Amino acid sequence: MWRRFMSSKWYKQPVITGIGITTASGQGKTSVTSSLLKGQTSFGIMQREGRQHTSAFIGAELGMLLPPERIAPKLFRSASLSGKAALITLADAWEDAKLDAVPPARIGLIVGGSNVQQREALLVHEKYRDRQRFITPAYGISFMDTDICGLCTEQFGIRGHAYTLGAASASGQAAILQAVMAVESGQVDVCIALGALMDLSYWELQSFKSLGALGSERFASQPELACRPYDIDRDGFIYGESCGAVVIESNASSKARGVRHYAVLKGGAMYMDGHRNPDPSFEGESYVINHALQQAGITAAEIDYVNPHATGSRIGDETELDALRNCRLEHAFINTTKSVLGHGLTAAGCVELIAVLLQMEAGMLHPSVNLDNPIDNNFNWVRQQAVTHQITHAITLSFGFGGMNTALVISAPL
Repeated sequence: MWRRFMSSKWYKQPVITGIGITTASGQGKTSVTSSLLKGQTSFGIMQREGRQHTSAFIGAELGMLLPPERIAPKLFRSASLSGKAALITLADAWEDAKLDAVPPARIGLIVGGSNVQQREALLVHEKYRDRQRFITPAYGISFMDTDICGLCTEQFGIRGHAYTLGAASASGQAAILQAVMAVESGQVDVCIALGALMDLSYWELQSFKSLGALGSERFASQPELACRPYDIDRDGFIYGESCGAVVIESNASSKARGVRHYAVLKGGAMYMDGHRNPDPSFEGESYVINHALQQAGITAAEIDYVNPHATGSRIGDETELDALRNCRLEHAFINTTKSVLGHGLTAAGCVELIAVLLQMEAGMLHPSVNLDNPIDNNFNWVRQQAVTHQITHAITLSFGFGGMNTALVISAPL
């Protein structure tokens, strides 16, 4: 089944009819669009309990989360930070796509992300370290990623399939590809892909730092300068709490409710490098770009905007530009969403697709913050100021540790 849908055109021409987004730079599509176009960041020394130990880690943290009226207060109070973000974000996408009019059994949910509640687990372990017998029974449910599925299906009455999918930093985009498969195969009429908030503790942050992946303490006194994908002075990714949700369905399904289309999903691809290490792969990245374009029936010359993975990694950024150059995409506008929102890890692929949709709707491309000296001046960079541009065909990329490569091609609705 996977091979069939990943190797041939998506015959139902799936469309995106609803979006929800929650980030440190803004919550909801109006706020996030404004922050993106202004290049407004929220980076600082993180303050959330369980984030700091012996190092002062830089990142972007969500403000107070206020649930809409439709979310049950008791359910919201019992949820983790990842669960709360999922409920709020999904509520926005649900209302946007008018999903109350769809039979519950014909709606599916795929949550992109595994091991997303590590900070919550750390806090429980520290609180009950010497009195394990008093651990709340609710922990037996809440520590599992499937709890996010449970929260969402209970609140929104989803009765089609629901499960989590782990693909490291490619999880959000992998969930989108899987949601397309669910719609294409007729499992459901509507499938929601949710990029879950990965709630890191100081253990994960320190390990990323030791691995050389996390941005260093170089900019500890100027956190706003730390996140700089594709810049000569980059030195690793900067974490940013975020969550995104997109509603995917067939054109026929959306017409039955008369809902708007944000974009048409034209093609996608996933490719494994066949190793467990975090090193990027020129071969793998080139493969998914070319195969996503082939499936979409769109040439590289027709792509007018690229939303790259662009983490700020020393080797990762170089490899990605090599792949884009190899696939003849130097002409397309390119900017760096993570420079504004930070790296959402499991949420990144979904959040960055939404960033493409918001720019498509606005007719503008957001600036690339801190892109002072690009490592390659031969690309069509959007630098420090927003640029007026109406996206026609775009490609967005997500890569994950363990050799995971994904690409997605979308087009403006007709």
